[in-house]
Amino acid sequence: LLVYGLGVPAREAVGISLLAVGSTSLVGFVQRARRGLVEFPTGLLFAVAGMLGAPAGSWLADRIPETLLLSLFAILMLVIAARMWSKSNDAATRLPIIMDENAGPTCRRDPQGKLRITSPCAALLGLVGLGAGILSGMFGVGGGFIIVPALVVFSGMGMQKAIGTSLLVITLISASGTANYLLSGKELSLATAAVFTASSIAGLFAGSTLAQRLAGPVLLKVF
Repeated sequence: LLVYGLGVPAREAVGISLLAVGSTSLVGFVQRARRGLVEFPTGLLFAVAGMLGAPAGSWLADRIPETLLLSLFAILMLVIAARMWSKSNDAATRLPIIMDENAGPTCRRDPQGKLRITSPCAALLGLVGLGAGILSGMFGVGGGFIIVPALVVFSGMGMQKAIGTSLLVITLISASGTANYLLSGKELSLATAAVFTASSIAGLFAGSTLAQRLAGPVLLKVF
């Protein structure tokens, strides 16, 4: 939106996006936390790893040609879209889950739906969080469209709770990325960031209302 809609240079758009997305995510996180739609242990584990990765992503972005950076961004979006569409079909046809101690992904949940954070599970989530942080720092997206699929796919979290938990993660990762961006002395239009943030917060409330009306598989496909 910033690059093609407002003509902002891609590198400056990264900083504006991180500030806007972080501020918007903070509001959304508070809103969803009040409704019990945030899984704090998983989110904090993911966020710490992501905060370590965000500065590395910013460093990489400075060394990649702008055209290549945007091309990589497009490829990443297509890969995630395909994965989420596939996941939505699984969710639409899935039978009631029966927990099996001898089968399942690295991260498993008990019959009550609580994630069992074992050492392998913590290592996996940390690694995925680190990757999300690097991508967030590279593209300035805050990681929402990376983190939500990651939480759904790797931790078995439901879509609504994954959105709420991702907002906690995005808030912390974006804060780390924004601080790194400003400390490196890069240009940032505060006026553009302020208008963009205010509009994003208004859109957040409209989107949250709409999301409650959509079934899980439908929401995955829209995403």
